[in-house]
Parts: sequence; C-alpha cells; structure tokens
Amino acid sequence: MGVVTLKERFSDTTAQEVFGGILVLGIVVLLLDLLRLVATGELSPGRLGSLLWYGIVDSLYIGLAAIGLSMTYSILRFANFSHGDLVTTGAFGGWTVAYLIGGIGAADFGSRLLLDADGGARAGDLGMDILASPVAIVLGLFAAAAITILVALAIDRLVYKKLRDAGGITLLIASVGVALALRYIIAIFYTQDSRGIVASSPRVGPVNLHEATLVVSAVTLIVGVHLLLQYTKLGKSMRAMSDNKDLALVTGIPTERVIFLTWVIGSGLAGVAGYLIVLDRSQITINLGWFLLLLIFAAVILGGIGSIYGALAGSLVIGITINLSLVWIPADLNEVAAFVIMILVLIFKPDGLFGGVETA
Repeated sequence: MGVVTLKERFSDTTAQEVFGGILVLGIVVLLLDLLRLVATGELSPGRLGSLLWYGIVDSLYIGLAAIGLSMTYSILRFANFSHGDLVTTGAFGGWTVAYLIGGIGAADFGSRLLLDADGGARAGDLGMDILASPVAIVLGLFAAAAITILVALAIDRLVYKKLRDAGGITLLIASVGVALALRYIIAIFYTQDSRGIVASSPRVGPVNLHEATLVVSAVTLIVGVHLLLQYTKLGKSMRAMSDNKDLALVTGIPTERVIFLTWVIGSGLAGVAGYLIVLDRSQITINLGWFLLLLIFAAVILGGIGSIYGALAGSLVIGITINLSLVWIPADLNEVAAFVIMILVLIFKPDGLFGGVETA
C-alpha cells in the first residue's frame, strides 16, 4: 500500500516541482557553504553583518517603490511599467530642487538646474551631503514626492483615465509608452550621462549618515502607510475598492477620489524611493528606475500581487538575497539570485508569500 502511494505521489510530480526541488537543494547547499565559510573564517562575521545590513537598506527603497506599484495594481488592475520611470522622475526632480537651494553662491543657476550636466556644479564643491546641506536635502526629499505626484496625476488624466475601461493589456502597453516618453524627456533636459551628484557620506562613528537618513525616512513612510490603510476611512475605502470596484461604487465609496489618492500615495512613494536611492548610491542616471523596475516587480510578485505587506516582505527577501549572493557571484550578476528565489516561491506558492491578499 505504501509503495503504491509513493509511486502515485511521484507520478503526480510535475516538471516544475522537480525543477523547484533542484533549486531548493541548491539553496540548502549554499546555506551550508555559508555556515562553512563563517566557521572557517573565510567570511568574517563583520562582513556577513555588512551584507545583511546592505540587504536591509536596499530592501527599504525597493519596498517603497513596490508599495506604490502594488497599490496601483490593487486599485486600477494593471501592471504599470512606467512606475520605474516615476522613480527616476523623483530622483531628478528632488535633487534638482536640492541643488538649486543648496548650491546658491557655489555654482551658477544653469549648472545647478541641470544637475552638473555641464560640469559646473560638482557635489563636493556644493557640499551636497546631509551634514553640510541638511535643509536642501530635506526639502529635496519633499520635492521629489511632490513633483512625482504631479507628473503621475497628469499622466493619469491624459492617458490612463481614458483607457481605464479598455482592459489591463491596453493599459500595460500604454504604460510602456509612457515609460519611454518620460525617460527621454528627462534625457533631453539632463542628458543621458551618469554622474555623481552626492558628496561622500559623513559618518558618526560606524554610522553612515546617508544610510541612516534613508532608513529613518523609509521606515517612517512605511509605518505611515500602514496606519493609513488600517485606521483611516480612506484605507477602508481602498480595501473595499480593491475587493470589488463595482460594489464599492454602489455602496457610496467615491471611487474616483480613491483612484486619485492611490496615485498620490503610490507615485509619492516612488519619487521618494528614487531620491533616497541617489542619496545612498551617489550616482544618478536616466535608467535608474528602469533598471530597478525588474526588482520592484520581483518583490511584488514574490510577496503576492496586490498585497502591501507582501510587497514589503518580498522586498526584504530580494534585498538580502542580492547582497548575500555576493559571497559567491560578482556584483553584475547578483540580481539573478533574486529572480531564482522568485521562481522558487512561485513554483510552490503561485499566489506569493501572502497569498494575493489585496491592499492590506
């Protein structure tokens, strides 16, 4: 009887599950090797702690962007491929404001406006760090959110609102066009050159103040979104609309207002994420958000499409995975590790870690 049951179980095993089993075995082997490296001293506890810390830092800015993407999908029911370029919009918009304020008297207006595109407003000369220019950098953070919100609302009014009843595929294709348009409009003004626009981060003891600013800002916003969704009328309306838009409309929920505020919150978080990424990495490029978009989608899919908390959990997994993988593979390949984890979860739990629970 036991032999028959075992045979039936193996016969029911799909090729996907076999592949998933191989991936699990590979991950177990890597984890054992990680323990070996630590035990033998080849990987110091300090280095391991640094990789985990960098993973958490990366997961926070990925998480901010992923929350926005997840909210957009939950309410509007389409995969917004322009979301990455909203991240880029926030980065360029916010740092332009920071340069205009912080560089007064240190560089001419045109060089500051174009973020040193002509080489006339270098970050070191402007003192563009959190200690030397705290007011400029904080105001730039708020400006990143505000500018991205305005751009997102304009796009919704001009493009998405007219296509809202056309279906997810039509909106998806439109969002790809919007992404390309946004990216190259930015390139027209700021050029396609990648450049450093943040000075080296000051430190207080072991603390990198730019990383600390990123962590405090991101955690504050994440807690704020949680409180909004769980304890406000708007949060309840969002959850109701994500469950059933038609029923929400019948029960008197102002659906257009909910959509408007979804764009405000989602795009604002994306803009802040872009700004904080540049604060952490020091570099800015028109492809910033586009390159990050795959990781954002991976986090959302990994956690469960439509789930805010799933997006955060997925971002944490992605951030830690891409940093721990540096123990074995070079930095230009570490994103592969994140997608392997995503594939593994989808094989055994297709709805993601949080089972597709929407909005909440």
